[in-house]
Amino acid sequence: MNCSKGIGYDENLNTIRTYQVCNVFEPSQNNWLLTTYVDRRAAQRVYVEIRFTVRDCASIPSVLGSCKETFNLYYLESDHSLSEGRGVEYWTTAPFLKVDTIAADESFSQVDFGGRLMKVNTEVRSFGPLSRGRGFHLAFQDLGACMSLLAVRVFYKKCPSVVQNFAFFPETLTGAESTSLVIARGSCIASAEELDVPIKLYCNGDGEWMVPIGSCSCKAGYEPDKANVCQACPQGTFKSFQGAGLCQQCPPNSLSTAEAATLCGCRNGYYRGDVDKPEDTCTSVPSAPRNLVSVVNETSVVLEWSPPRDTGHRGDLVYNVLCRRCHSSERRTCQSCEDSVAFSPGRRGLRGDHVEISKLRAHTAYTFDVQAINGVSNKSPYPAQQLSINITTNQAAPSLVPIMHQVSSTSRSFSLSWPPPEQPNGIILDYEIRFYDKVGTRVCVCGLRPGTGYLVQVRARTVAGYGAFSKEMLFHTLTDDEYKSELGQQLSLIAGSLVCGVVIVSLVAIAIICTRYLKESVYGDKLQQYTTGGEANLRPDQFSGEAPTVTFPTMSDGHSSPGVKIYIDPFTYEDPNEAVHEFAKEIDPNCVKIEEVLGAGEFGEVYKGRLKLVGKKEFPVAIKTLKAGYSERQRRDFLSEASIMGQFDQPNIIRLEGVVTKSRPTMIITEFMENGALDSFLRRNDGTFPVIQLVGMLRGIASGMRYLAEMSYVHRDLAARNILVNSNLVCKVSDFGLSRYLEEDTSDPTYTSSLGGKIPVRWTAPEAIAYRKFTSASDVWSYGIVTWEVMSYGERPYWDMSNQDVINAIEQDFRLPAPMDCPLVLHQLMLDCWQKDRNARPKFPDLVSMLDKMIRNPASLKTVASHELFLPPSRPSPHALLDRGAPDLSSVSSVEDWLSALKMTQYRDSFVGSGINSLSLITQLTTEDLQRLGVSLAGHQKKILTSVQSMRDHIDDQSPTESL
Repeated sequence: MNCSKGIGYDENLNTIRTYQVCNVFEPSQNNWLLTTYVDRRAAQRVYVEIRFTVRDCASIPSVLGSCKETFNLYYLESDHSLSEGRGVEYWTTAPFLKVDTIAADESFSQVDFGGRLMKVNTEVRSFGPLSRGRGFHLAFQDLGACMSLLAVRVFYKKCPSVVQNFAFFPETLTGAESTSLVIARGSCIASAEELDVPIKLYCNGDGEWMVPIGSCSCKAGYEPDKANVCQACPQGTFKSFQGAGLCQQCPPNSLSTAEAATLCGCRNGYYRGDVDKPEDTCTSVPSAPRNLVSVVNETSVVLEWSPPRDTGHRGDLVYNVLCRRCHSSERRTCQSCEDSVAFSPGRRGLRGDHVEISKLRAHTAYTFDVQAINGVSNKSPYPAQQLSINITTNQAAPSLVPIMHQVSSTSRSFSLSWPPPEQPNGIILDYEIRFYDKVGTRVCVCGLRPGTGYLVQVRARTVAGYGAFSKEMLFHTLTDDEYKSELGQQLSLIAGSLVCGVVIVSLVAIAIICTRYLKESVYGDKLQQYTTGGEANLRPDQFSGEAPTVTFPTMSDGHSSPGVKIYIDPFTYEDPNEAVHEFAKEIDPNCVKIEEVLGAGEFGEVYKGRLKLVGKKEFPVAIKTLKAGYSERQRRDFLSEASIMGQFDQPNIIRLEGVVTKSRPTMIITEFMENGALDSFLRRNDGTFPVIQLVGMLRGIASGMRYLAEMSYVHRDLAARNILVNSNLVCKVSDFGLSRYLEEDTSDPTYTSSLGGKIPVRWTAPEAIAYRKFTSASDVWSYGIVTWEVMSYGERPYWDMSNQDVINAIEQDFRLPAPMDCPLVLHQLMLDCWQKDRNARPKFPDLVSMLDKMIRNPASLKTVASHELFLPPSRPSPHALLDRGAPDLSSVSSVEDWLSALKMTQYRDSFVGSGINSLSLITQLTTEDLQRLGVSLAGHQKKILTSVQSMRDHIDDQSPTESL
């Protein structure tokens, strides 16, 4: 090693210790300088800073051609120092790894310190990854340079420990490469908790923290300060939630006696309801109702009362009505009323101040208790305050005859019987059968047509009058052939009965009613569609001699609709061939002509071809083939799609022509859709269609999905890529093979699931991602995404967000904004499809109906939605989005103005047609009224009812209040 220590000078002419070599006059130089052992301290990448000088070879006289102006840097990993006891030969053959050849940026011409500065070079090199030992040696190789090594600094880089977003991140070494990002997991500081997303930072190669993901936040009972510290809420304050909010003062009638309170306890006599929030005021129970009065009408009673003086300072006051039947006027022995007693509008949870009670017993004493209940009544240890009233019912008409039986039937008559009413309410004087009257419980009706159905009703009469007619029951006369056969059997039965000496005695009177038409009378709306006839009240003495004639109304020949066809899962078959042969037609492969490749599918290629069936013209088809070397499971999954498609027959569902399974290749043959997948078709034709055309395409998709829902089939992968478009722009739902996406293969980033398997995240409802709850409601969510794709001409939902970011954003109530120039009604439809509560989403029949209304009323599509991006967590809920910019009610002067302010003008005709033409009628609207008016979307109902409540509050503010 021909390097030597010596005293040199730096660029400022300060003397320093150096290593020097300058054997330029000798050939074949190979000089080495080895450092001591360096412990790498777990670093994976090491940096070396070298300060040195090099003399220009041209400035050295008589130098040989071997003069160099560079040197080499090497390193050798090991677990301990290897320099002890090693000769020069070892170091020249040791397995050093080269870092780089170091060249000087500046060299000097001669050694001259007379007022001139030395030209010192500084170079930094790094090497890694280091993993083979605890440390390393550095080596410098000189091949014939005149140079001095002034200083060598060895270092590694790290990201310092830091507290960020209320999480502590430890000191972290950089990665093995300069471009590596090392993940550091954070831990929440004291009194903080992690949010849903794991907390982490990335340490880059320069020792800098970047890309923060997730965060901690202060626990309930603690608030953040500016120094990333969570402080306990002082006494008298509370914080009920985890997050960035500050502690709040305890609401009225509550207090907290310790620090870090998450809830302020209510004072004695005050409570919080089950649905009350921690920040809500503690309230009390109401006092009893006032001024209870009754109006008795036979066996019915109407109760009315006034609100209690003290409502407990709550707005959820309701009433319960308790009924007790007493056995004497002294009312010492009372028991709860029978379940048959009817309360209108109900017996519990009444918001109004009256109730009608019917189906009571006649001449019976009752006690009614009216309780005032609010949201904290169940918290009080004392019973609810109530007001009682005693009444006695009057004489009343009998109750309904529960049922009728057909005793016998001929081709011209039938005999009926029935039991007495459950509540006769007195002595039954006689019965009236609709159009007939006869004492007793049995009647024979004759003069009828053979083989005909008749609707019959009956009612009873006491001194109090007639009861209500029974429900309609259908009875049939026999055909002539049936009557002859029945008559023969009856004669045999009678003969046998006489031999046995058995006599059957009827306990009811029989009246025979023979042939004549009576005058027209009202038979009820439902029966008028069949016929009009007469109604007679006949006494027993009218049946002496020849009986009168009567005609019963006949049924129409309408038929009951057949049962809905239900989809059958082909995987329930033990043999998949059985399913495909049951639902798909086998096609002779000689009838199939393959013309060109369209693309690659899940199991093989997809072709365009032509199909020529016997007796039919040749027509184009799409052909899916099963690739060679398939497994039996792949064949089963491939054919399962045909087994599913073969069960569907609807214009907006892709039509299956048949399958080829008895020869190779195995094929699925469907109708050919000229324009291909909807998403790519829209991208090719961006902005070329009018809105009404796009709505028509959406209507077709909704119609197909309505059909699938009626078949109890859940698609699971509804997306624009799985909608095919033909030459007439008819859209058809396709791709019924999502079962293959539920395997453990996650190579496709479009499909992912934390539960294992693959799910199309951007199109899938949150409950389906989290819990595999695939239902027709989750298909409705996907339909909302398809609607967004159509209105944005095939743009990718959620753009370039990662799948996990999409899941987190949806959970934080982010919803896609309206695409450019999207009508407001269509974006509102999307938001309703994206409601978190799957039961609140519209059904597919509702969606078809809404789209039909848009098509019939194109003017509703002219109002364009705001193209506004709502990002979590500041984004409101979908209905809060609809509610933004609520109108000033004081400025609304008409129903049309009100609907326009709410952006609900699509319902104007329904309101006007129903006679709702004043704001006073608006304030009386209920949910049931809105449903009758055609307002079926839950979001629209909520928006309208919120406005109605605001109008009521506005009116209440204008009216005088009762003094306490």
